[in-house]
Amino acid sequence: MEPSGAALRGRPGALMHESPVLTRLHYRVIVLCFFAWIFDFFDLVLYSFLLVAIARELHLSATDSSLVLGLSFLMTALGGVGFGLLGDRIGRKPVIVATTLIYALGTTACASAHSLAALVTWRTVAGLGIGGEWAAGQSMIAETVPAQYRARYACYVQTGAPLGILLAAVAGGFLAPAIGWRAVFVLAASPALIVAAAVWRWLPESDVWQSHGAAALAGWRADLRWLASYRNTLLILFVILLVNSEAYWFTYSWLPGYLEMSRRLSSHQSGRLVIGMQVGAVAGYLSFGLFADRFGRRPVFSAFGAMMAAGLLPATILWEWAAQVPGLIAASMALAGFGTGIWSGAGTLMSELFPTRMRNTVMGLLLNVTRGIQFFTPLMITAMRERIGFAAALAVGSLFAAIGAVLVWMLPETRGRLITSLDKSA
Repeated sequence: MEPSGAALRGRPGALMHESPVLTRLHYRVIVLCFFAWIFDFFDLVLYSFLLVAIARELHLSATDSSLVLGLSFLMTALGGVGFGLLGDRIGRKPVIVATTLIYALGTTACASAHSLAALVTWRTVAGLGIGGEWAAGQSMIAETVPAQYRARYACYVQTGAPLGILLAAVAGGFLAPAIGWRAVFVLAASPALIVAAAVWRWLPESDVWQSHGAAALAGWRADLRWLASYRNTLLILFVILLVNSEAYWFTYSWLPGYLEMSRRLSSHQSGRLVIGMQVGAVAGYLSFGLFADRFGRRPVFSAFGAMMAAGLLPATILWEWAAQVPGLIAASMALAGFGTGIWSGAGTLMSELFPTRMRNTVMGLLLNVTRGIQFFTPLMITAMRERIGFAAALAVGSLFAAIGAVLVWMLPETRGRLITSLDKSA
């Protein structure tokens, strides 16, 4: 019979990640982190699917809409850095609760916006919470799930991202035309409040963090010196995350608007294509970890990046040709979505490269600073589409995906690495 979490932790010195099997406590951590992440990402991308309706009612220009999108990304960077540091100091659980409540508040308040300034203000609040939740959740998974299962279950949790986009596509394409974008924002925030209460009630704190928490408070200067000795790895990882973030947001930040404004699709037609893309993404996110646990992090990361690069072209610069082949655009978008499964491995890749005392800080810093730089991406797309066209501007994401697929080979392979293996050296 499978041991319970209590039985596992009752053994002297035993930590959750040292268990030979997954227990009920492991599954509780996985499920709660999954739901925190799905509504985090849902709230992040929802504005992209409501952009056209909001701009029409509030009389926003394309530049105004890009500014709101960009500021959301910038605030996720600030939230990621701030809450990343906090998560290494006070624990993973309180940060997950606090950030979930913050992005729920910001999303709810967006429904009351009647001007650009108000919309920017409340998207800023939501962005702070959205940026802070990811690293704490991924640290929880990395520090509790045994090494032989780590990549696949981290990927299962990350599947909340495409499911969040899928929910946003349904909300924007089908729900908003019926009830209005303001009501959609209110409904979108409701599940996050439930998740925050459930996390507070049932999520245990990371026992790995608890065993290192006091040291984290006293030894942060030593940790920074240790990280400086790995500056080459940090730089390579930063660039990999940056180019893949560019690829992702060159695709998603303006994709619904591109389909409606440039390809003259209805919100229903656009929603169906994006939903199909997210079906592919769900498959990619679910399968990435299985492949990574078997074949290694680098080859799978590279292969998925290549699929994303290839899948973006028919839906953008090759649209006229692809539209003549029935189902090709939908299939290529599903392939690109499958390739975005690369992001389900980003948390595992980072968590295995850093010690416990700095894991949350570094993960929050790397992911959210690179995402914060996406402040410029919607504005870049707006500027580029005036010169080279909307489709060509979005197709630049394919180039970024290809670059990331190559650069990942510069990192060490970490498959099977014990999550605490770097703690003594640090």
